[in-house]
Amino acid sequence: MLEQLLTTLGEFVVELISSLGYFGVFLAMAIESACIPLPSEIILPFTGYMVYIGHFDFWTATLAATLGNLFGGLVAYYVGVRGGRPFIQRYGHYFFIKEKELQWTERLFSRHGEITVLVGRLLPVIRTFISLPAGIAKMSAVKMAIYTVLGALPWCMFLIIVGEKLGANWNSLKPLFHRLDLVIGVLILAGIGYFFFKRKGRKRR
Repeated sequence: MLEQLLTTLGEFVVELISSLGYFGVFLAMAIESACIPLPSEIILPFTGYMVYIGHFDFWTATLAATLGNLFGGLVAYYVGVRGGRPFIQRYGHYFFIKEKELQWTERLFSRHGEITVLVGRLLPVIRTFISLPAGIAKMSAVKMAIYTVLGALPWCMFLIIVGEKLGANWNSLKPLFHRLDLVIGVLILAGIGYFFFKRKGRKRR
């Protein structure tokens, strides 16, 4: 069942990006970030494959993906701001938003605060829904946008590079991506943490 779903989503992503180019990348990532589960683990490696065959420029593709993440995140954020929890509870199922997932992201946001938006962009499930509790909590839109870009950029870069390196085999890891999500997120977070730790150490000297 899962394999069939991933295949169908993969075909949709390939058609969308092949037809619309960079705008297809932007649109696919906006859909994923607006709480509609279209996996970036399929979108971004295929985008990397398009870089590999010379149809896309790496940095333009990365920018399109990151801006798509930002746009979709802002849509979800303003749904949270304007409609609040009652709106999401009433209409969320039309967009595959489950109560359990909403409660989970809300708990994380209330426990760890606004930084959850940044960290959440690197973690499975959370990155799709984290903009909603940020909107419900009336987080600053500017801060939310900055955290979204800072979290989305390394994620987009990493998976586009993976797709570029795999080339024609870009979808060979597709069945494993959901298992690798957490590992990838932790590795990126560790890299970011190491960078800031080293930078702080240099300033002290």
